[in-house]
Amino acid sequence: MRKMTESNISAAFAGESQAHMKYSIYSDKAQREGRPNIARLFLAIAYAERIHATNHYKELGHIKGAADNLQTAIDGETYEVEEMYPAFNNVDKLQEEKGAIRSTEWAWESEKVHAGMYTKAKEAVLSGQDAALGPIHICEICGWTVEGEAPDICPLCKAKRDHFRKF
Repeated sequence: MRKMTESNISAAFAGESQAHMKYSIYSDKAQREGRPNIARLFLAIAYAERIHATNHYKELGHIKGAADNLQTAIDGETYEVEEMYPAFNNVDKLQEEKGAIRSTEWAWESEKVHAGMYTKAKEAVLSGQDAALGPIHICEICGWTVEGEAPDICPLCKAKRDHFRKF
């Protein structure tokens, strides 16, 4: 693929990915406001944006086998843990942005768990197996991730067990 086309498709992937997330968030908000049809509209179009993003990502050649995809995920999570969030958090503290400090710290701590989970899954794939996973619970407040039972209290944000979503 020529460089300009690759740059354009990469930018389109980023834009469609952000649209997917924004519309999903807007859907949740509309649902909480008691507007189920608006929620459904946002959710449906978010799905279309995901399809667009997937098509662009596929065209860029970034969808591979499980081991390669897991390594890409490990690399991304490791970058966030070792470089991105420490730098962002330092700026947040320097500028005394309390909400941003909390947001980056929650993400930073959660990404550490994600990197470990992806590493364990890749080891299983490399040995010819699927990952042996129990239920995965995600705190809906901070993103803390745990395999197995949800804790009574989130160790990161102190939310109660009923704020964990099971996957």
